[in-house]
Amino acid sequence: MKKLRTLAEKPIIGGVVKKAMTSLASNDAKVISRHFSQYLRPQIATTDELKHEVYHLRHQVYCEELHFEDIKESYEECDEFDARAIHCFVRHLSSKKLAGTVRLIASNSAQELLPLEQFCGHAIEHPELSPMNFPRESICEISRLAVPEDFRKRSIDKFKGAATGAINEQVFSETELRCFPYIAICLYLAATAMAMQTKRYHGFVMMEPRLARSLTFVGIQFQQIGKLIEFHGKRAPFYIDARELRNNLSPGYLRLLESVERDLIQSGGLKSLTESRQGQGFSLNPIISAP
Repeated sequence: MKKLRTLAEKPIIGGVVKKAMTSLASNDAKVISRHFSQYLRPQIATTDELKHEVYHLRHQVYCEELHFEDIKESYEECDEFDARAIHCFVRHLSSKKLAGTVRLIASNSAQELLPLEQFCGHAIEHPELSPMNFPRESICEISRLAVPEDFRKRSIDKFKGAATGAINEQVFSETELRCFPYIAICLYLAATAMAMQTKRYHGFVMMEPRLARSLTFVGIQFQQIGKLIEFHGKRAPFYIDARELRNNLSPGYLRLLESVERDLIQSGGLKSLTESRQGQGFSLNPIISAP
């Protein structure tokens, strides 16, 4: 796959190679989606207890493993944006551990800036695709995506900011191992699904360009809207329209998205979230019906 990525950048054959890579990824995703829910379960943190689990995981990844933040006395990593965020996580069913988390931050007024606006606004250069150009109730930011080190097996998956989801080969089965690299993808799918659910179609994120390039092979197409800056490594602002996700996803990943959506709905999170967010700018309309 590494050689294919190199060829994909070639001017003449690059297009053909990219199509081949997308096809390979899609075929593998069809297999993975059949097994994913046997080992991993996406959910929404709808209780304080679940949110504390998320904060502990974020502390483990952002403070203890990556050293992006100082160690906290509470061993929880949280900030002022958590109060207006939807928190998604993936639980590994046999160990009961959290295998990853991500949050979707809302803004309901011009005073409620997204983190990207507050800390990285100077990096945004696109004249049209700026958060300030959209109604505040239609924007969101994908933030704090984290996969713990236990769920990343290869040394190349342990660079700062990586959340590619692989795991210790000595502990888990071969089928489980094939699923774990999809944890980060699952979290991005969950985040965009929640953007659709809340009608916050215009999503923003700070990420490494190489991660954005990798996600295009899946069909998750983030558009870079600004320059690289130093922000826990070299990162740039990106934009995605959640309404376009289904049109761009390859068939295998579309099946994985449907599995993610089904798990989020069956967990009861959507109903509880609807009730808890009434009057706060969130309006959930399930994308699919639970069977």
